[in-house]
Amino acid sequence: NVDGTNIYESDFEQPFLEETKQFYSAESIEFLSKNTCQDYITKVEVRLQEEATRVQKYLYSLTESKLRNLVESELIAAHSKTLLEMENTGFLCMLRDNKINDLKRIYSLFARIPNCLEQLRIAFGKYIKQCAFELLNAENIGNDPVTFLKQLLELKDKFDVIITESFRSEKKVQKKLKEAFEEFVNSNSRCASHLAGYIDDLLRNGIQGISEDEIDAKLEKAIVIFRYFSDKDIFENYYKNLLSKRLLAGKTVSDEIEKSMIAKLKAECGYQFTTKLEGMFVDVNISKTVMEQFKKSPYHISINSSGRNTNESCELEVTMLSTSNWPLLATPPCNLPLPLMACCKQFQDFYFDKHNGRKLTWLTHLGSCDLMASFPSGRKELNVSTYQMCMLMLFNQRDSLSLEFIRQATDIPEVEMRRHLLSLCTPKLKILKKASKGKYIEADDMFTFNVEFISKYKRIKVPLISAKEVAPDNADGAQDSAALGGSDLPSSVEEERRHLVEAAVVRIMKARKTMSHHDLVAEVVRQLSFRFTPSPPFIKKRLEGLIEREYLERDKEDARIYKYLA
Repeated sequence: NVDGTNIYESDFEQPFLEETKQFYSAESIEFLSKNTCQDYITKVEVRLQEEATRVQKYLYSLTESKLRNLVESELIAAHSKTLLEMENTGFLCMLRDNKINDLKRIYSLFARIPNCLEQLRIAFGKYIKQCAFELLNAENIGNDPVTFLKQLLELKDKFDVIITESFRSEKKVQKKLKEAFEEFVNSNSRCASHLAGYIDDLLRNGIQGISEDEIDAKLEKAIVIFRYFSDKDIFENYYKNLLSKRLLAGKTVSDEIEKSMIAKLKAECGYQFTTKLEGMFVDVNISKTVMEQFKKSPYHISINSSGRNTNESCELEVTMLSTSNWPLLATPPCNLPLPLMACCKQFQDFYFDKHNGRKLTWLTHLGSCDLMASFPSGRKELNVSTYQMCMLMLFNQRDSLSLEFIRQATDIPEVEMRRHLLSLCTPKLKILKKASKGKYIEADDMFTFNVEFISKYKRIKVPLISAKEVAPDNADGAQDSAALGGSDLPSSVEEERRHLVEAAVVRIMKARKTMSHHDLVAEVVRQLSFRFTPSPPFIKKRLEGLIEREYLERDKEDARIYKYLA
């Protein structure tokens, strides 16, 4: 066959390719053992170019693809794992050191072989998760929401740049980034807690002195992390608690920015997700209107006239919270000082005069007070909690009081009483002196008003210590820690999930009347996916509860079919 290529292929091409394979196999092993990953990449690039030139000048054109595949196999595929994990200079080290150009070159090589490129994507995803978990577990970072989120966002920005500049903005690599962040943020509820804490710090004091565009950019970055949460109701729980504290303490820098953040959450999850958050702002605005009406009413004039000439006159500010909107705990009110009780009574009379049939419950554990205190060094204005105000007012009667007397006089819950008392005895703000010398309060402790208290400030805010500092091995402190970001699901979220699943089941069955177990579970998951993804066992448990309460029944002929009971 003189005109064909049989002789060329059998007598030259096959031996040539075999010799080439052996040559590059030996050369690559020896070169890798003595050089860095970057040097090896350069060597491979040169060899690939040399072989391409050799084909053009000396060889038959059909040999080009065979030769290229062989060289890529021996120089790239055979050493792909080594190139990815090579100590000090490999792919993972390039990611660590942010070597954009080197990453671009190794990606270009690996892109020649689909299996190698998938190995690179997998290694990239694993490295992202490793970096994120290292942040979360670092003692000086993982427990500080602001520092943690700032570094997490910097980490994501870094990987975004790498994907754009080194990996050609490839969709599959972007997917690996998304999957890595989703797995990380959903592995521990601390991530949801830290994101809420970061936004809280941003909306309290992190946006002062920067432009609206910069504020929007920071909030948008926070939303990017929020998108990765599969169970968004956990974040909502933390965010709602922190928002309530900001609103009640008047710590919001701007209502417009707060509403802008809520609008972003609504755009992501729908109006149902933010209904309660928006309701909290409505309550605050209504409260302001009601207080304006109260101050113009005869009830408020009566308070002023009765307390103007006494040393214990007071001015009352009330915020009315709807139980359906606010994250409220059922905590009984403490015993208020008589002047304040009179103010509360007058406000109640005013409110019931305008709104007959409504019920008011005083939440003294959420209140704060500006209290004037007289020391030998001068008068100071103390910004304290309502609990601390009640305790300090007792010292108008005598200079020293026992723990038992304070307990009986105020009726404050034990752990909160100790927490608020200890906050008044700290070395920095020792407004009260504690008789015992230890860190904690003893059962028979005595407290004395500190007449030697000195401060260069006229207005002093008394910060509260954390609940876990109240007593050793304090169970409530552990619960508080969990609420602030432990790995367990917050009890309030778990309770709300039960209600949401049951409500979804009843809503679906009321419309469908009859439905199979599989279809019902699938529809419940679909309807609730914007908040969280309920597991089939969890849904089944709620179905059993609804059957017990006679909302549903099983079909007598097929137990997998449910029927709605009107």
